[in-house]
Amino acid sequence: MPFVDLNSDLGESFGAYKIGCDDQVIPIITSANVACGFHASDPVVMDTTLQIARKAGIQVGAHPGFPDLMGFGRRNMVITPAEAKAYVLYQVGALSAFCKANGLTLQHVKPHGAFYNTAAKDYALAKGICEGIAAFDDSLIVMGLSGSELINAANALGLKSASEVFADRAYEDDGTLVNRKKPGAMIEDEDLAVARVVRMVKEHKVTTITGKDIDLKADSICVHGDGPKALAFSALIRKKLTEEGVTLRPLKDMF
Repeated sequence: MPFVDLNSDLGESFGAYKIGCDDQVIPIITSANVACGFHASDPVVMDTTLQIARKAGIQVGAHPGFPDLMGFGRRNMVITPAEAKAYVLYQVGALSAFCKANGLTLQHVKPHGAFYNTAAKDYALAKGICEGIAAFDDSLIVMGLSGSELINAANALGLKSASEVFADRAYEDDGTLVNRKKPGAMIEDEDLAVARVVRMVKEHKVTTITGKDIDLKADSICVHGDGPKALAFSALIRKKLTEEGVTLRPLKDMF
């Protein structure tokens, strides 16, 4: 019987600004990627998100990003691998403190936004990120885009890696995600999103924005927590995968 993790990027509210519906999404998923304060979140939001995750019994991971609150971490920055390592250590360390206070253990690390997408293509940046993860705790799972340099770097450093696919994003022919500024980058049709997920999990294939079928590995499925249909997508995907005989389980149960 196939199995897969279902994750969402959460804890991305900040001060008076509320993003997403974390309390409703968390009970549906198996792993939460919790923002660490650079691209979104704040200490109170981090603590609150982890409390909800603990009550729901799901696993948590750190979701470090570029230091870009104004751009929600989706604007690229030119940084060195050493800076990437330091950014990761800083953010993972912060979230880990709240995990300890809440009796939780970090399961994984998944970079956010432009940090994630740049590391998918840039091996030097990916290695810097993975070195930061390894320096903090080499038992943590690195979550990255299927077929990406981030996965390659994690494997080269002897870290556990989980290949991620996206329910609500379109793919380029090279397996990267279509830039959000391009038409068709976001998958908004619920039936289409669910059908794509089932195929990615069971057949390990996805149709790109040009109509080409490409191969990928699906250890975990992401639904963006800030999306307008985050709750609907998460619930429908869980329901359909269960009907298709796919077991949902957190990453820690796969290694």
